[in-house]
Amino acid sequence: MSRDESTTTPSYTRRRQTGSGSARSLLLTVFGEYVLPQGRPVWTSTLLHVLGGLEIEEKSARQALNRMAADGWIAADRAGRRVRWALTEHGRALLSEGAERIYSFGRERDSWDGHWLVLLVSVPESRRDLRHQLRTRLTWAGLGSPMPGVWISPHGSREAEAKQVVDGLGLDLTVFSVCGPFSGIGSERTMVEQAWHLGDLAAAYEGFVGEFAGLRPAPDDEVLLAQIRLVDAWRRFPGLDPQLPLELLPPHWIGVRAANIFTDLHQAWHEAAQRRWSALSAED
Repeated sequence: MSRDESTTTPSYTRRRQTGSGSARSLLLTVFGEYVLPQGRPVWTSTLLHVLGGLEIEEKSARQALNRMAADGWIAADRAGRRVRWALTEHGRALLSEGAERIYSFGRERDSWDGHWLVLLVSVPESRRDLRHQLRTRLTWAGLGSPMPGVWISPHGSREAEAKQVVDGLGLDLTVFSVCGPFSGIGSERTMVEQAWHLGDLAAAYEGFVGEFAGLRPAPDDEVLLAQIRLVDAWRRFPGLDPQLPLELLPPHWIGVRAANIFTDLHQAWHEAAQRRWSALSAED
């Protein structure tokens, strides 16, 4: 791997999949937060009303709906000139999996045995596409790269997922793994910073805390929209944060505070937001 691709690009940037605030991202949040648990289809007019409150133009909202349908997440049911949308089996499965990950993320961390999983990777310079796929998938699996050709994780359980990535790309003969404690050469903290760029991640958490801490929305649409923004902003963090053990994080790690804020606000707003969604759906 070349240095410019494996060590100088912040993991915060690499791990971003779908930016919060886009029409598609917000729709996924709406379907996951309201349509999935209530199990009822939703009219286009309801979705346009909600997305309009989130400052998404109607054209963009309709395009995002059509793209989600084309990707197999939702299906349209026509009643005259009106359309309502239901989750497909594929969409329900993906959103259920995502919900479990989003709502539990950041609250608990397993104790750490001090051991590191280390992958030694050799991919020819000419296989740029393959290197990109490997980097994307290992990063999503929570591994970090402190230097070219080396990927690490303090979670030994990630080895199975890393093996799936390696085997799926046909690299099983060119990747080697070892597991053990950090030795006496160099700095473990420096290795962590080079692998995950924690300053960038902390800045993302600070932005989340600054936006939502202390927010007290009014009833009806305001609490509904606040809940959607909250979940939509939080749902990117499982793809950004490798959930390192507390021993490897700076003191008073802001990710812990952010997780508590998310959990507290989501619980506080949940009943009122669900009630407002039910009322909007009934109006149509």
